[in-house]
Amino acid sequence: METVKAYFALTKPRVIELLLVAAIPAMLQADRGSVNVWLILATLLGGWMGAGAANTFNMVADYDIDQKMGRTRARPLVRAKITKTRAAVFAWVLLIASVLWLGILCNSWLAAAFIIFTNFFYIFVYTKWLKRRTWQNVIWGGAAGCMPVLVGWAVIRDNVTDGSPDRWWQAVVMFLIIFFWTPPHTWALAMKYREDYARAEVPMLPVVASQEETTRQIVLYSWWTVIVSLALVPATSWIYLIVALVSGIAFLVMATRLHQGVRRGEQVKPLKLFILSNNYLAALFLGLSVDAVLGLPTIASYF
Repeated sequence: METVKAYFALTKPRVIELLLVAAIPAMLQADRGSVNVWLILATLLGGWMGAGAANTFNMVADYDIDQKMGRTRARPLVRAKITKTRAAVFAWVLLIASVLWLGILCNSWLAAAFIIFTNFFYIFVYTKWLKRRTWQNVIWGGAAGCMPVLVGWAVIRDNVTDGSPDRWWQAVVMFLIIFFWTPPHTWALAMKYREDYARAEVPMLPVVASQEETTRQIVLYSWWTVIVSLALVPATSWIYLIVALVSGIAFLVMATRLHQGVRRGEQVKPLKLFILSNNYLAALFLGLSVDAVLGLPTIASYF
């Protein structure tokens, strides 16, 4: 049982939960007013395997860094519960299973291709290159975390036969929401564990820049997140509009307070913003999911 738990931990289940939360609203919005439960569940399982593969590959690649950081010393490879070789084999099995599952059972080889691209990008572009070389690592590397939206959208559109337009622009907007949300979310956590990243020589923004500059960037990207989230309004109803405005304002207020606290020289608690950012994205996508399921007239339909 301990071995099973160790393999499960390699997939970073908490991270995957967030990724899957992003896939569900995309799938519901891709075919508003219709809910294909089996296809959604099948896609989530296939997506879980693909994301689990990427996270396992990541732990193998980051083994040296994880040994130096207190936050990651409990990971299975660091504690020698699993060897790097077995972890890599496990990752390959998950990746192959994910590709075949999405391509054959979910009838979307496009979604399978997105999974392959995600793993390649996350490991070679982010983990092995960006993460260790530039403070912009999470800005561009965060694109990997946006891919579940495209995976979910691809599966639904590849299985819809009513001839309706694919409206991929909406998937792109959801992709960008997560893209701009990732930096403030990650930097808030990095502020808390700044010494860990410094010890591991990972040039996260809080390590290479002052707290004031870090929080200024957090506010900037928080604004971009909320602004982009409103681009979906024409394709949704008043439900999403209200949720996007209320949750967005709360997100911006918290980010601004963090920045102002730093400027005043106060002892700030960035972890509060990290937690709130999770809640913001969850609320936003829950609102979108409810909106899509109900299939109410869109804002655009009134004009």
